[in-house]
Amino acid sequence: EVQLVESGGGLVQAGGSLTLSCVASGFAFDDYTLCWFRQAPGKKREGVSCIDNSEGTTWYADSVKGRFTISSDKAKSTSYLRMNSLKPEDTAVYYCAATPRIVGGMARYEYEYDYWGQGTQVTVSS
Repeated sequence: EVQLVESGGGLVQAGGSLTLSCVASGFAFDDYTLCWFRQAPGKKREGVSCIDNSEGTTWYADSVKGRFTISSDKAKSTSYLRMNSLKPEDTAVYYCAATPRIVGGMARYEYEYDYWGQGTQVTVSS
């Protein structure tokens, strides 16, 4: 059974940092792309950052470039999202998602992802 379990969310002041974790199980971690999405109240879910666990290639949404860093620890089957310089507009429920990797490409959109975690709340106060 595929499982993705996020943790690390919380309340932080603007300018602060958080690191989210996503522990994966039930599939071959190296053969998958992991992506972090977020959904703010009243808004559509959007892609934040993705990583190809085989090649290590990454993608970031423009809104988080230079502030967020995605990484994976293959030995722990865990993906991390380090979030620095947080802004109130980063407030959302953050989801980890996984899908089989695409050779020569990277899935970035919600519909491309097969497996989802339950989400973790990130709240940034001004």
